[in-house]
Amino acid sequence: MTLPEHMTAVCIAEPGGPEVLTPCTSPVPQLGPTEVLIQVAAAGINGPDLAQRRGLYAPPPGASRLPGLEVAGEIVAMGGEVTDLALGDRVMALTNGGGYAEYVAVPFGQVLPVPHGWRLAEAAALPETWFTVTQTLVMRAGLRPGMHVLVHGGAGGIGGAAIQICSIVGAHAIAVVSDGDKASYCNRLGAIATIDRARENIVDRVMALTDGRGADRVVDLIGGALTAVNIAASARGGHIVQVSTLEGATANVPLRTIMAKDLTLSGSTLRPQTAATKAAIAAHIRDNFLSSLSAANWIKPAISTFPLAEAARAHAEMESRRHRGKLILLTAFGAANPAS
Repeated sequence: MTLPEHMTAVCIAEPGGPEVLTPCTSPVPQLGPTEVLIQVAAAGINGPDLAQRRGLYAPPPGASRLPGLEVAGEIVAMGGEVTDLALGDRVMALTNGGGYAEYVAVPFGQVLPVPHGWRLAEAAALPETWFTVTQTLVMRAGLRPGMHVLVHGGAGGIGGAAIQICSIVGAHAIAVVSDGDKASYCNRLGAIATIDRARENIVDRVMALTDGRGADRVVDLIGGALTAVNIAASARGGHIVQVSTLEGATANVPLRTIMAKDLTLSGSTLRPQTAATKAAIAAHIRDNFLSSLSAANWIKPAISTFPLAEAARAHAEMESRRHRGKLILLTAFGAANPAS
């Protein structure tokens, strides 16, 4: 395959709203010795992409300035030190940036095979969310069978991944949602119960569902005033995992309660992690979760697709928080091969 010198991508013209995302022409990335070049069929949209567009989340040194942290597609070129992969492989990958494009270069340790029976557009919904939840809830917070896990934003990408990972591990996910349709979606993904945050008291419901013990782990994307709610809803020895702050980057924290309950509150961002750390997360997913994703009865995340050139419209939809599952951008290659 003869590769082009240039490709269509999505650039951030300046920090701002969705309208600053514009189609542009960019050089096809040059490969390092430990990288693969993926012809992108589909790219997932995530919260860090929105933050980067607003000027609040700069790419780490050496990373692509283009947005996009997860893709699915086919390998079309490889560096000389790449192992265990081949040209033509159908893969999904956590990128270091540059996913909103027709081609992206990715360290090979961050690449995983597409689960059996999945289309590339579906597989693009997995890497960023599954790497995030695996790193924070599983590897850092020590998720174990039998634990009760309170999952905020259960119908979103991170929330859905957390629910399904809990199901694989044998933990019990309690999903916080905003309407009945999202509750039904979370139940299909494997949540044992849902809480309507507009009509129900979160702490009271968690205590009722756990026989008064509280949640062993909490996955929170909201922040702000919800932090105190999470602390009140936590069991003794619990661990609150902060993966985003959609409604408040600061909080009044009841320190005495944290001490009395022996709680841990941890935060993390995925993009600045080292290649070795990301490869270790990928290995954990490959060894512990990938076979479950290939099962015939596995519930795939809901996706909504947009052409790559309409990234601005997709970002506006994500900011509305009306969607379930993941929003996906399709390149011309992905649109031409919808069944792949």
